[in-house]
Amino acid sequence: MIGWVYLLLAIVFEVAAATCMKLSDSLSRPWPTALMAIFYILCFLAMIKSLEHLQIGVVYAIWAGVGTAAIAIIGVMMFNDTMPWIKIMGIMLIIGGVALVNLGGTHAEEPHKVVEHADSP
Repeated sequence: MIGWVYLLLAIVFEVAAATCMKLSDSLSRPWPTALMAIFYILCFLAMIKSLEHLQIGVVYAIWAGVGTAAIAIIGVMMFNDTMPWIKIMGIMLIIGGVALVNLGGTHAEEPHKVVEHADSP
């Protein structure tokens, strides 16, 4: 459960960072630029923590997919980006892909341990 919380935080921080990147106006505005850097650092720290509990392929697929969909929606709502049907279909495919990745299992496996026997040389 805690891995999912960290992954959710990573997604929220990544979406906030990407939004601040747009607001920074090519890094010319200091506050959005500073917030962007802070949010990206927090994003990767949360992502690193999520990897202690979840598989890397699952973490990255969900982080990238949900983040992409969220940014596309924010782009429409905040920045008047267009949302033609082909973009909507692409976002739906991303969401479907994330669902399929989740169906394949999400928890990190314990590393294999080498067991030494007392009679080994």
